[in-house]
Amino acid sequence: MATFHFDLVSPEKLAFSGDVDQVDVPGVEGDFGVLAGHAPVVAAIRPGILTVTSGGTKQKIIVLGGLAEVSDKGLTVLADVATSLEDLDRALFADTIADMQAKLSEKEGSELDREIERLDHFKSIQSQLNSTALH
Repeated sequence: MATFHFDLVSPEKLAFSGDVDQVDVPGVEGDFGVLAGHAPVVAAIRPGILTVTSGGTKQKIIVLGGLAEVSDKGLTVLADVATSLEDLDRALFADTIADMQAKLSEKEGSELDREIERLDHFKSIQSQLNSTALH
């Protein structure tokens, strides 16, 4: 399988850099996979789990929004937050979801809609974390 270069950058660090076989990205308009030779595209990403496949192994990384750019140089993801599953504090993540739910009553209108959508994304991540597929 042909490889391509992938960089995952967050404000804190360069979370990943290397040649990979495939990257599955949680896009705002739907998840999409990137392989070598993918057409150029810029896409917003939603909170979700990004999957990096390289040499037959898969690495899952939680991203909490950002942008993905596919070019002739490969794929670059600029993530608001990027955390590997090994580094994730699951209890803290669950507390974050509980806080988000508690604060919904303070929101209204389009702000409420955005917060509900973000909460749904976080709950989806939590559901995927609890599934047997990630253990």
